[in-house]
Amino acid sequence: MMPRKIAILLSGRGSNFLAIHDAIARGDLNAGICCVVSNVPDAAGLAKARELGLNAVSLPSRGIERTGYDRLLLATLRPFSPTLVCLAGFMRILSPEFLREYAGRVMNIHPALLPSFPGLHAQRQALQYGVKVSGCTVHLVDEGVDTGPILLQRAVEVFEGDTEETLSARILKQEHDLYWRAIAMVLDRLDRNPSPAGDTAPR
Repeated sequence: MMPRKIAILLSGRGSNFLAIHDAIARGDLNAGICCVVSNVPDAAGLAKARELGLNAVSLPSRGIERTGYDRLLLATLRPFSPTLVCLAGFMRILSPEFLREYAGRVMNIHPALLPSFPGLHAQRQALQYGVKVSGCTVHLVDEGVDTGPILLQRAVEVFEGDTEETLSARILKQEHDLYWRAIAMVLDRLDRNPSPAGDTAPR
């Protein structure tokens, strides 16, 4: 069985990172967080990772083009040998070079029911469109924006009078419960088929 090590990439408060950490601490997720990397030096999530005694790495991206930054990111991750790379509010699009190295092993969570409302401000997009149901999606990351294979989804009802803030808060609560479950599912599949490019999408 391959090691079950997770690298977390974040840019902000890191609430999904903390939910993953909590799932591990509860024993619900059989894995370990090998490192937390942020492209924003003063990200709250990075500070929390330090408080928790995790390997917390500040790798500023400002002023660095995408390919060059991702090469630095790859060099940072390699010593930790992560099984999965999990994006938790990481506000950058990963380069093809990065995705080739971790083929089929990069995950993201998005606050909408993909393929609807990809990209930024998904909750605002949903409200403007007038949908009655929104939600969140965990997916594998490919070279597009929120276009990779869907792993798990959870629906959240949109209430009359919802604002972007109220809808976001209800979706975020579901994100915290859904992401670790998707991670467990992918790790279990990688245990059975450890090929880096193995098909981890659900059937």
